Amino acid sequence: MLIISDVLEPAAKHDLYRPFPMKIAISKWHGTGNDFILVDDRTSVFPIDRLDLVRQLCDRHFGIGSDGLILIQAPKDDRSEFHMEFFNPDGSRSFCGNGSRCAYAFWCQLTGHRDPARFTAIDGAHEGRWIADLVSISLNDVDRIDRKEEQVDFVHNGSPHELVWVQDPDHVDLIGEGRRRRNDPKYAPGGTNVNFLNAIDGAIAMRTYERGVEDETLSCGTGVVAAALSALDRKKASSPVPVRTRGGQLSVEAISREGKWTEIRLIGPAVEVFTGMISV
Repeated sequence: MLIISDVLEPAAKHDLYRPFPMKIAISKWHGTGNDFILVDDRTSVFPIDRLDLVRQLCDRHFGIGSDGLILIQAPKDDRSEFHMEFFNPDGSRSFCGNGSRCAYAFWCQLTGHRDPARFTAIDGAHEGRWIADLVSISLNDVDRIDRKEEQVDFVHNGSPHELVWVQDPDHVDLIGEGRRRRNDPKYAPGGTNVNFLNAIDGAIAMRTYERGVEDETLSCGTGVVAAALSALDRKKASSPVPVRTRGGQLSVEAISREGKWTEIRLIGPAVEVFTGMISV
């Protein structure tokens, strides 16, 4: 693990009235190539209204670079251990599956134990736990899989996902086709993530065009779950569903009960890459 000091000092006007810079510790993690900047914000030190700072930190040329920024905050209720606040690189907020797994692993590091923990996010409550060296998080029930076209499904599981079944995801014009589908008027105003996938012997291969990033990401946790649910609904796989992304493999557990998908869990690795300090 690389340790970096004073990773980034955002550009600012140097004048007599500039306040002394505040330093904030950061930790960089990834879950199958889906990478995040994490901040221990349990004492509310991060300037949460500074979306320009969020965008700069996530920028891969003028910042640290990541698929999102995550704040670990004090719990919102007495049944939770912490709250996870997730920002996309454009400053918008959503739920993030791989980000949640990294957030839980980071929280375990901060607290010094690996006990299961309940935490909240923008879409409600979740649970994190370790399964050997892998991190598992729960997701909320999904009421239905919307069949948009013969080979296209739509799932909202904290984030919206269009699932496009193709012959070979590796040969899709992911940026062009992904951007077109992401901005389809039927998903206005927020747009959707777009996942291209196929199934071979019960395993799913997937590529993702992610809104907020506006590019391909090596992995997408909620997209992996959406892909698995689409595959289960189409009888292309059985639980647990192995899903291969460009950044690595994850698995999804889910049960169909009374017309909806429940007991959903996303399982995979969460890895710390480096730590450092930023000056704000």
